[in-house]
Amino acid sequence: MSDFRYYRFIALLALLLCALPLARALAQSRTSEPLREVPAAELLQELRKGGYILYFRHTATDFSKNDDAMTSFEDCASQRNLTEAGRAQARALGATIRALAIPVGKVIASPYCRTVETGMLIFGRAEKSNDVRGGPGTANNPERYAGLRKLLSASPPAGTNLAIASHGNPFHAVAGPPYLAEGEAAVVRPLGNDFEIVARIRSERWGELQPTR
Repeated sequence: MSDFRYYRFIALLALLLCALPLARALAQSRTSEPLREVPAAELLQELRKGGYILYFRHTATDFSKNDDAMTSFEDCASQRNLTEAGRAQARALGATIRALAIPVGKVIASPYCRTVETGMLIFGRAEKSNDVRGGPGTANNPERYAGLRKLLSASPPAGTNLAIASHGNPFHAVAGPPYLAEGEAAVVRPLGNDFEIVARIRSERWGELQPTR
């Protein structure tokens, strides 16, 4: 091996060794930490007290459609919309959450038709907000999801939970992988200047929070 190739190899090796601590730190960041297992009864008790954010990805949609031809958020015919199965999924979610007596105050939805409809079918109301609208899975502009981060970090009024009906990409951008499935919810605890995810609940598993008799 020539002197040049040898020293280049040594330089590359040193660079790799310096990068390892950073890689470990990134792997251990908040967004990639495994969720703490919360017993169902404890989680239900906490949700009944209020103080959490329930971030729902919209329920099942028709993936043969997209939003490329839409002219406005009100142009539902040109968007990817809920299927009949998705509408039934949202209605079932609403019935289960009401049966669990989980108090929900404000309901915010991305202005797309599928997210507004999800909020309406689950909670009977939905306030459109660009703070939670769809977008890229990774935001190059740090301000792109500043509104969503602020919502997830701020405590809702006492005794209630805030509900958000949105998309997979915005949550992935601010909270990291894995992506929420359609109809899946993340239970978020606001921390003032940050937030933590305490649970992810698939749409069909909300009933498991109900205490057994």
